[in-house]
Amino acid sequence: MKKLLGVIVTLFLLVGLSACSSDSKSSSTGGVKDEKTDKGLEEFGETIKYNPNKLVNNGDPIQIEYWTWNDTDPVIKMAKEYEKIYPNVKIKIVKHPWDDIWTKLPLALKGKNGPAMFGIHNSQHDILIPYLAPYDISASDLEADFTSVEPHIIDGKVYYTDLVINTGNIYYNKKLWAEAGLTEADIPKTWDQFREVAKKLTKFKDGKLVQAGFNYNGGGGYDAIWQGMNYQQGELMFKDNGKTVNYDNEVTKKTTKFLVDLYEVDKVGSKDFGDDSTMSFGNGQTAMVYKWGWMKGELATKYPDIEYGVFPTPTPTEEIPFAYDRYNGESTPGINKNQSKEQQAVAQDFLKYLLANDQYSKEAAFTYASFPTKKSLANDEEILSDPLLKILAPRIERLIWPGPFPATIETTSKQVIENILYNGQDMNTAIKDGQEKMESDMKDALFTSLENKYQFFNEAN
Repeated sequence: MKKLLGVIVTLFLLVGLSACSSDSKSSSTGGVKDEKTDKGLEEFGETIKYNPNKLVNNGDPIQIEYWTWNDTDPVIKMAKEYEKIYPNVKIKIVKHPWDDIWTKLPLALKGKNGPAMFGIHNSQHDILIPYLAPYDISASDLEADFTSVEPHIIDGKVYYTDLVINTGNIYYNKKLWAEAGLTEADIPKTWDQFREVAKKLTKFKDGKLVQAGFNYNGGGGYDAIWQGMNYQQGELMFKDNGKTVNYDNEVTKKTTKFLVDLYEVDKVGSKDFGDDSTMSFGNGQTAMVYKWGWMKGELATKYPDIEYGVFPTPTPTEEIPFAYDRYNGESTPGINKNQSKEQQAVAQDFLKYLLANDQYSKEAAFTYASFPTKKSLANDEEILSDPLLKILAPRIERLIWPGPFPATIETTSKQVIENILYNGQDMNTAIKDGQEKMESDMKDALFTSLENKYQFFNEAN
């Protein structure tokens, strides 16, 4: 009797364990079976339309992974909304730090168990493109709904595109601006006007600079601003072959001299006024800096007490230039071509849900302080009420993208300005050396410029 009882208990335990195992597996792969075709929801989207009244993966439980480096990635929020519509689908968010993901992700994509979807940064194009599946959305449909698609078309297909785009602007300290007797009417439109405003915002005490009118020290300073200033003057970043950098030229020398003179002639800043213009601005010691959209998040996180404003980067004249600056985009997700057909199908459906949904683009716009490429949002009141996005709007079509160029262009140009300011190197020699270093570093690069995709390309010098 005891032996029989023991067998029965054992059977119950086995059944219990089996049930637990089954439940656990069901939960990990998406949860419940979905049998509700009619979700009671409306179709949405412009050219790219999404009808949620259907079953995904035939309603069977499934889990896909989405890898990202960004805690505020708008995909995360949208994934939760998608899961509410399709309870059988689980989108597992896997976060890796920026310094790790570009090592771990390509390794994972080589096998069959890599994430079905993942965040893309266009600087990692070369290492990711071998593993990307093309979108199940035609290039023409994408172009109908989004700007900036054309540079991303490869053999008629799109593997990712720009969701939002950003460029450099001038951030200014409103308190220091008012103390100098300046108003909004004094916001400069040209670089000559900017120079005079910077002088008014500069303060000395006992012969020592205590407040910089303008500061470009550190990363994201000269190494970024010279590109935009050159474009404003119609000078491309690459030569005709699209592979050779165009740094050593008369326009670069003119741009560099202007920036050096701001320090050495006008004394509105100094190479010795700290090595981090972002920190200096955040601490209220610098009145103006040139920064991209990431600055908004940096100030909110580290310097929340600074009251600041933003205005468009000045231009050589008040006439419309060849381009106001270069831009860069935050990309739409990639889909892993090595994952199963079922996983890819869910990923493609989720992608279509994202791209048809205005809310996804809006979340990205506010998260990244960048203007949405989705055409339906061009005149959106909520977008245009944002101070930074508002000033980007009228300049969008006159921003140029050279493509995800090699990092040496920025790291070497940063060294060039340091050689001029700190090491006393002759400007022409420093720029010539910079050109040679960039060319050497890019000797084996697969990069080809996309400047010829710019709609106003024929206006270049």
